[in-house]
Order: sequence, then structure tokens, then C-alpha cells
Amino acid sequence: MAFLSVQSLLEAAENIPLWQAVLDDDIGDRGVSRDESWARMASLWDGIVSSVRDYDPQARSRSGLSGGDGGQYEAAGPAYFDAFAREVTAIALKVGERNACMGRIVAAPTAGSSGVLPAVLLPAQKKLSLSDEVIIKSLYVAAGFGQVIATRACISGAQGGCQAEIGAASAMAAAALVYLKQGTPDAMAAACATALQNTLGLVCDPVGGLVEIPCIKRNVMGALNAVAAAELALAGIRSLVPCDEVIDAMRAVGDAMPENLRETGQGGLAATPFARNLKYRQ
Repeated sequence: MAFLSVQSLLEAAENIPLWQAVLDDDIGDRGVSRDESWARMASLWDGIVSSVRDYDPQARSRSGLSGGDGGQYEAAGPAYFDAFAREVTAIALKVGERNACMGRIVAAPTAGSSGVLPAVLLPAQKKLSLSDEVIIKSLYVAAGFGQVIATRACISGAQGGCQAEIGAASAMAAAALVYLKQGTPDAMAAACATALQNTLGLVCDPVGGLVEIPCIKRNVMGALNAVAAAELALAGIRSLVPCDEVIDAMRAVGDAMPENLRETGQGGLAATPFARNLKYRQ
């Protein structure tokens, strides 16, 4: 049975690693073997790796609105970020653009937010010299928290705004990053809560109704937000509002959000003169 709360996830991880609790839940929920569950997650990791490896800086989306920024940023000299933050930024752009250009990506949790997890996990693997096995375990951690968010709230921009897509991806990534530094389940929950708090109210306003502007650059924000949330949690800084209550608040905010700010392409940036003229030209 799927976890209905972060609290139940933490309770399941009292005597076993949190990633194993999620794996065990997957085995029971889908009626598969441990090897089958692991193989599926490993294939998702392979997909994440290939989505970055196969990025083409010359590719452009059919709309002409996106493409090339990942390569341009990677080629530019450093301004403020260190090498780790620059790699996070470049990968978030690359995967977001690859999605817009109809390349193969892993929707984690959605296509529009597919750049967040790759952007933090690949640089972290390099920085910490981690095996694929450890990274796959972190994907189970991310999946566990993502499952709760999807169950208690949503992961759809049309239902809850971009907070439900980029916000959820950022929260999942933050928890995974804490795991990679051997943080406690409580710290994982704290990172998830902080990342989600930081994106509350984020609207879904795709220009021209396309998952390009501002979606791709929001992947950068979501990835860097995840790193910051993990950094705070690993320093022992906790969210005073429990993680489950933050998720519930996200759902309430999404429910209260006007329809024109929930992926309809009618509000926010999608309602600017530029966007309206663009839609007219199409």
C-alpha cells in the first residue's frame, strides 16, 4: 500500500534504511520481486544519464523558443557559481531543453520538471565519487517522498500549479541529496519540507501553452533550491511546520489558485503581450 504520509514513511524506516522501506513498498504494491523493482529503478537511472549524455546543443524545439542554452551556459566562464553549482545549472537547462525538443527524458515526477533530479544527482555522484548503486537508492528515497506528495496533494501543473511540478521535483531531489550525504530520515523530511515551502504558490503559466517558457529555467531554480534545502537540513536546521502539513498547504494553495494560473496558458507570463502575440502568430 502506498505511503499516505511522510510520517508513515519515517515510521517504516525506523529499523531499515528509508530507501529499503520504499523498495519494500514497491514490491508489495506492484507484486514484483526485489530484482524486478531494482531493475526498473536502474533503468530509470540509465534514462536520466542518457538524457544528459545525448543532449544536442544544436537542437531547437519546433516552436523555436528553446534550445542551445545548456550548451551556451556550459561554455561561458564562471560568474558567481562554483563548479558544482554551474554543473547543476547546466544539466537542468539541458534536460529541460531536451524535453522541449522531444528527446528522451525521465519524467520525475513530470516531463516539465524532468531536469531537477538529473541536475542534482549527476553532479553529486561526481563530487562524492558515488556508485550507481548508491544513486539508485537515492532514487527510491526521492520516489518515496514524491509518492506522498502525489497522494496528499498532486504533481500536476494543471491541478496545482508549477508548485506541484517543480516544487515536488525540488522536494524529492532535496531528500535524495540528504540521503547521499548519509543524513537521517528526519533530515530528509526536513529538506523536503523546506524545498516545498520555498515554492509554495508557484504558478503554471506556459507561454504559448508550451512546456518551454518559463518551465526550462524553473528547472534550474528547482535544482538549486533542492541543494539549498539539503544544505540546511544537513546542518541540523529543521522546518517548524511538519512536512505533511507543508504538503497539505501546497494542496490548499493549488486548490485556491485561479484556473488561469494552472497550465491553461491564460495567465501570468502566458498573458503578457509577447506571449499573446506569439500565440497569434502561431
